[in-house]
Amino acid sequence: MWEVLVVDNNSRDQTPEIVQDFGRRFPDRFRYVFEARQGLSNARNAGIREARGDIIVFTDDDITVEPNWLQNLTASLHGGNWAGAGGRILPAQTFSPPPWLALDGPYGMGGVLYAHFDLGGQAGELDRAPHGANMAFQKYVFEKFGGFRTDLGRSSDSLLGNEDTEFGRRLMARGERLRYEPSAVVYHELLETRANKQYFLTWWFNYGRAQMRESGMRPGIAGIPRHYFSIPHVILRHLPTRILQWALALSPQSRFYRKCMVWVGVGWLVETYQLARHDKRQSEKCSV
Repeated sequence: MWEVLVVDNNSRDQTPEIVQDFGRRFPDRFRYVFEARQGLSNARNAGIREARGDIIVFTDDDITVEPNWLQNLTASLHGGNWAGAGGRILPAQTFSPPPWLALDGPYGMGGVLYAHFDLGGQAGELDRAPHGANMAFQKYVFEKFGGFRTDLGRSSDSLLGNEDTEFGRRLMARGERLRYEPSAVVYHELLETRANKQYFLTWWFNYGRAQMRESGMRPGIAGIPRHYFSIPHVILRHLPTRILQWALALSPQSRFYRKCMVWVGVGWLVETYQLARHDKRQSEKCSV
């Protein structure tokens, strides 16, 4: 038994009519869920609350799945040995990248362009978190560890991501096992309009911000929030090293990749400053 939940997060098109029509044609299979609180994490958490099954599968609205995708992705989750699973995400069409952009290899950025996730043809335990376009979890893990963080996840006014991979890392850090299923394949739409340098620099800047926001949950040192130590660490160590690597890079692909890594560091600094300001405001409120 399976069901499809389509979560409408304030769409402005015909999503309600289309999904409700499917619901009438296939009762108990397709359901429409509306979530007014904007943001991808809010939408996913709404779907989790409404889901009736013991296994919850996630994908995106710009994905095409293979006919056997659902069965292959969830087959290992019925025995109880695995908390979740992730499958391959491949581009939906061929694409000739510009000379400065590598899609795979040491400077590959296919993950930015189309959420690329491909660890080869051998199934086994994951040592990294799966991506939101092709992942499944036992429902109990949300009851045990909480849902997707709402301070992360894309929305109309925020480009911060990492909410999907943060959840996977959270599970693995708590000892839960995630499985890689290479036979569960989806194809991600590839928007060539994104293949410009500004898009990538903005993406990596926000990736750095999301990384720092995620790490801000770690315990402090001697009662001092950990991110206070991050500012000199980034300024004195990480950024100079990354700027030097950028300056010394030879090929156009490596040079642009190194530039993006500098933008990650700038994102770290910006988010650390925002976290420090937030801590200061909270301290002032507590002292009043």
